[in-house]
Amino acid sequence: MSSVDLTEEQYEKHREAGEILAEVRDEAADRVDVGVAHLEVAEWAEERIRELGGEPAFPVNISVDHEAAHATPGVDDDATFGEEMINLDIGVHVDGWLADTAITVDLSGHDELAEASVEALEAAIDVVEAGVHTGEIGAEIESVIDGYGFNPVVNLTGHGLGHWEQHTEPNIPNRGVDTGTELEVGDVVAIEPFATDGTGKVSEGASEEIFALEHERSVRNRQARQALEQITEEFRTLPFATRWLDVDRAEMTLRRLKQQGVVHGYPVLQEEEGRLVSQKEHTVIVTEDGCEVTTRPR
Repeated sequence: MSSVDLTEEQYEKHREAGEILAEVRDEAADRVDVGVAHLEVAEWAEERIRELGGEPAFPVNISVDHEAAHATPGVDDDATFGEEMINLDIGVHVDGWLADTAITVDLSGHDELAEASVEALEAAIDVVEAGVHTGEIGAEIESVIDGYGFNPVVNLTGHGLGHWEQHTEPNIPNRGVDTGTELEVGDVVAIEPFATDGTGKVSEGASEEIFALEHERSVRNRQARQALEQITEEFRTLPFATRWLDVDRAEMTLRRLKQQGVVHGYPVLQEEEGRLVSQKEHTVIVTEDGCEVTTRPR
């Protein structure tokens, strides 16, 4: 089902997810400070989403300094925040209808890099309307970030949000491109500029704590069967964290499921060591002459 085929009730669930998310994002950002544990912030935010009537659409991403995406605390993770640039990327779903948002909390003293992604997002939102080409949105993002003297991360993009699908068409680039598509009334998209003082291209790191279902198939190992049952019932096709699984030796169980092609992992995506990445993201519903931002406080 494309987003333009949704019912008003389904759009309302997107909006409800966004309203929950706006509150949790701002409250979680307020909890980030030097010495605070990553795991404490992630688990607090995920539980707060549930308290407010939603479910996490994916594990809270806590990306630090040169990390851009897919970093989340592991089981018994004891990492704490330092004087760093921290990106919180959080998602909420209500009955599988999603909202996605991100914010940079800068404890490193690099205000302009953090501001570049904020201003780039506002410039992008200003040009969103039915009929606008996704490449034009990317050009706005690129222009703002270039104006600050930084680079957009060009191999990460915004994206559509589907039912139980975190990434769907259309992609929203972070630079001007000729390829792409025109947005339509009713499209639900997440726009997420990343700004960096690095090269503007991220690569896969060694760490992997987030997974998603690839193929549902029979597995012989008892713990693997137990994990697969939880994945298909609770998370379906949405990403989940190792620490969310209610099985013993979850890391080993996931390795087994990955080897069998049942799940795939999301390695941490990162710039060069020593560089910094900022991020800002909102979810919008495209209208005839603009858009409705679902992840701003109401």
